[in-house]
Amino acid sequence: MKPLQLTKEQQKESIEAIKSYYFNERDEEITELAATLLLDFIVKNIGPHIYNQALTDAHSFMGEKIDELFTLEKSPASK
Repeated sequence: MKPLQLTKEQQKESIEAIKSYYFNERDEEITELAATLLLDFIVKNIGPHIYNQALTDAHSFMGEKIDELFTLEKSPASK
């Protein structure tokens, strides 16, 4: 499986979100490089946990939908 990757637009938005968070929540300015390195760390080390949880959630959801298929069963016509 290939490693998690963000598109250029997702990366740009995420870097801006990190910089905004530091400025608004911590009253600190963070450089573009520092935000990029933090984003890379998050994607590499935390991203897989989020991805795996999404797979678990999707599996559970799909399992429920597959179980619902049995509600569509037809009874044979009685003679």
